[in-house]
Amino acid sequence: MDQDWENRILCSDESCIGVIGPDGRCKECGRPYEGELPGTFSAVPPAAEDEEQKQQDSDIDNHPAPDDETAASDDEWAQRRLCSDENCIGVIGPDGRCKECGKPA
Repeated sequence: MDQDWENRILCSDESCIGVIGPDGRCKECGRPYEGELPGTFSAVPPAAEDEEQKQQDSDIDNHPAPDDETAASDDEWAQRRLCSDENCIGVIGPDGRCKECGKPA
């Protein structure tokens, strides 16, 4: 575990908290790594990749079909407005201000 931690490659975007995945993109924001990746780079050991893929496949197979309540919450998610400050993670609330930093929309 400590070796994985020390060998990770952080996202090129300094305002992002993500790490580069095996595809050369940030796992958090999706941006490609700026620069050359080490030749033997792999963010996740191959055995762990297989286990991770199996878990994802299992999660998909075991996920219940969406119901009306889930569809409504998905619609709310799609309708949210993000804060105008790109360094903020907040969303605009009903009062027209960011729920996180308080800036107006």
